[in-house]
Amino acid sequence: MIKSKQLEEVVLDRIIEMAWEDRTPFEAILFQFGFPEKEVIKLMRSNLKLSSFKRWRKRVNSCVSKKHLKKRNPDISRFKSSRQRAISGNKISKR
Repeated sequence: MIKSKQLEEVVLDRIIEMAWEDRTPFEAILFQFGFPEKEVIKLMRSNLKLSSFKRWRKRVNSCVSKKHLKKRNPDISRFKSSRQRAISGNKISKR
């Protein structure tokens, strides 16, 4: 874990989940948690297995990555997936 910022396990898990998702840009993590891209990379390196980290970095650095707003399709203007439903009353919709 990053020494300068002690994180609760729930927050750490959420940051890793957001970083792992292709549709969530680094700017969303910065906005929500205050972690710039370099800090997210350090966090991922220290909390993932080496093979998982390398796979994630390769995917993030690819030309088709959506992890950076500048590389993203300009038609996508929000952080949330279009298929994601709002969760209300802790009821999770099932297909």
